[in-house]
Parts: sequence; structure tokens; C-alpha cells
Amino acid sequence: METLNSIVTSINGIVWGPMMLVLILGVGFFLQLGLKFMPIMKLGTGFRLLFKGREEQGEGQISPFNALMTSLSATIGTGNIAGVATAVFLGGPGALFWMWMTALIGMATKYAEAVCAVEYREQDTLGNYVGGPMYYIKNGLGNNWRWLGFAFALFGAFAAFGIGNGVQANGVAQVLEVSFGLNTSITGVVLMVLTAMVILGGITRIGAVAGKLVPFMAVSYIVAGLLVLLLNIGNIGAALGLVFSHAFTPSAAEGGFAGAAVWAAIRFGVARGVFSNEAGLGSAPIAHAAAATKGPVNQGLVAMLGTFIDTIIVCSITGLAIITSGAWTSGESGAALTSLAFENSLPGVGGYLIAIALSIFAFTTILGWSFYGEKCVGYLFGTRVLIAYRIAWIVMIYFGATADLGFIWLLADTLNAMMAIPNLIALALLSPIVFKLTRDYFASNGSKG
Repeated sequence: METLNSIVTSINGIVWGPMMLVLILGVGFFLQLGLKFMPIMKLGTGFRLLFKGREEQGEGQISPFNALMTSLSATIGTGNIAGVATAVFLGGPGALFWMWMTALIGMATKYAEAVCAVEYREQDTLGNYVGGPMYYIKNGLGNNWRWLGFAFALFGAFAAFGIGNGVQANGVAQVLEVSFGLNTSITGVVLMVLTAMVILGGITRIGAVAGKLVPFMAVSYIVAGLLVLLLNIGNIGAALGLVFSHAFTPSAAEGGFAGAAVWAAIRFGVARGVFSNEAGLGSAPIAHAAAATKGPVNQGLVAMLGTFIDTIIVCSITGLAIITSGAWTSGESGAALTSLAFENSLPGVGGYLIAIALSIFAFTTILGWSFYGEKCVGYLFGTRVLIAYRIAWIVMIYFGATADLGFIWLLADTLNAMMAIPNLIALALLSPIVFKLTRDYFASNGSKG
């Protein structure tokens, strides 16, 4: 077991290392250039499409809004609380700047993913719309590339059970035990029941629940974060100064903060940004493929909002709360650092707010990733295995909540990164199609675009 752990650790260091980050950023920047920065310039158009009524929709199973919420249910999670804190702890305040840059580039990647997902989606034997990297590889690149789609689905199926299920359940169980003294077995059973009530109804019910729960939890967390910033309003200017200055100059050691080189700010800012918003990993387009949308570009414009909301808004709230409260020099890391920042500003309440937020975020991540994993398994084995898959997913929650998942986390994190490789190759090869569909859309819509 020790040998296997060592092997996986080595692979993890490669797949989440500098070359992977360069690949993700490189493809994203290439797409952003090819789109002439349209995802940034048309941000308002995306929000208008998001809130338009059902008369603007086409064929599909869930509304564009619920497709985005399903995607956000999987991305707005522990990365927004623990991931941002870890980036600031290891890379200093400058890491937040590089998270922003990653998001601005990642908007083009998320846009292209959704365009390809809708353009090359299929209907399965149950009549459900299915899509994602495995389908746009198969239908967009042809039979010679089908092995690449198979690789994505295989990595995705295994990664989902770890990073989208067991690890999330474990996180909820641990934080509730520490904060409220709740036994992990009880948490596991409750999570199993709640998850079963949702996922056994398929994507329609997942989308409906996500459409209500995700906006509520995101707005609640943002309001709490803004309250922390309001209480520390005198420090916001200095905090922003630290973010921009430390993005390009080393962070000196201060208090419990050990200091960080510029490379650390870039590395951890980019890595945690990608981990949080999942742009380039290929997970989100699986949800967007089910959207009842009028066309690929319409859903692409909605999909890119996910990266903006996740990183530019939610992650910024966390990062600035940590810096303005002064907690970033405490020596704490991960969720404990965010909890300390909120507790310093909201004594007696802040720590509990973070515990509750983490629990809800992790639960919605379980729901979102259940759909991603299901579609990967369905691609590999067909629809006949879906009920068995959902039952296995529910059982895994109890195991995750009550077991030590050190190795499972490492393996799932590694496979999660490996999902990105087939997806990024496909996006680069299909980029001419994405560019053409985008040009045609805005040419035909004229000023309405």
C-alpha cells in the first residue's frame, strides 16, 4: 500500500504540476484570443440569457438556469472556502490575483466546453440528452479519437466516487463533528437519505434542487462575506494593495505566514483557481448538454458565467475576508483559516457559519458529481447500469463519511486532473468549430448579441 501511495503521489505531482497548469492556461488563452475576448466582453449578454423565460428555450431536459446551477453545485464547494485559504497560506495574498487571471481565461474554456457539449450531444435509449467531452470527442473528432473519449469517461467515473462523493461526505462529517459534536455515522445516514431523495429522480430533480439550493447558499455566503468585509472596510484598500503587489513581488514572512516567492503565488493561485471553477476539467459540459437551449452558443454564454460567479465573486469574497481580517498571517490553513477570518470578525457566529456553509456546499457537490459520474458510467456501459450506479453512489456516502480517506483523496485528485488532458486536446482540435459557431451566431443576431 505504501508503494502504491508513493506511485500515485508521484503521478499527482506531475498531473497537477507546472506542465498541466501551462496546458490549461495555454488552451484557455488560445480560445480567448480566438474568440477575440468575447466571453469577457459579452458577460452582460450571458446574464440576460440566463434569466430569460422558457420561451427562449429549445429541446432539452432542464432549463439553462438549472443547467448552470447543476454545474455550480459541483464547483461552488470546499474549493471556495478551503481551497482559497490554502492558496493564500501557501502563495500569499498575490495568489488571489492569479486566481482572478485564471478565471478570466477559464471563461473562454467553459464557454467552448458548453458549445461543444450542445453541438455534439446525443439522446440515450431513455430519451435523455447526454453530452460532454466523451461525446464531443466521439462525434466531433471521429472514430480515430474514440479512445480519448473512453479515457475521459473512465477517469471521470472513478474520480466522481472519490472527489465528488467520499471526500465531500467525509468533509461534512468531520466539520459537523468538530463544530456540533455530531457522530459521523449519523451524518453519513442523513446524507445518504437526502442524496437518495434527489438523485433517484435523475437530472430533472437534481436540476430542480440545484436551482433552488445553489442560489440560496451562494447568496447567503456572499452576504456573510460582505458583512465581514464591511466590518473590516478600513483594511480593504491595503488588502487589495497586497494582492496586486504580492502577485509580482515575493511575500515576506509575517506572523505565522512563512513568506512566499512569486512563483508560489502563481502556482497555487492558478492551481486552486482551476480546482475551484473546474474550467478545462470537462465536468461542467456534462450538465450543460442537458439544457433546453436554442443553440450551442446560447448555452455557452450561460455556462461561462459559472467561472465568473465561482471565482471572481465567491472566491474573492473568501480571499479578501481572510486578508482584511488579518487572519492570513495566523499560520492556519485550509478551512480553519477561513473559519478564523469569519470568527475574528463575527465572534461566536463566524465559525459556525463556515461549518454550515461547508456542509451545504459539499452536499450540493455530491449531487452535481453524481450526475457527472452517472453520465461517464452510462457512456461506458449503457443506461442499463444507471440504477445500480445510483445505489452504489448512495452507499459510498456512508463509507466516505465514516472512513479515513487519505489515499482515496489522493487517487481521486489525480484522476480528476487526468480528466483534463483528453478534454483540453479535444477543445484545441475543435476550436475552429467553436469559433465558426460563435461568428455565425453574432452575425445572425446582430445588435441582439
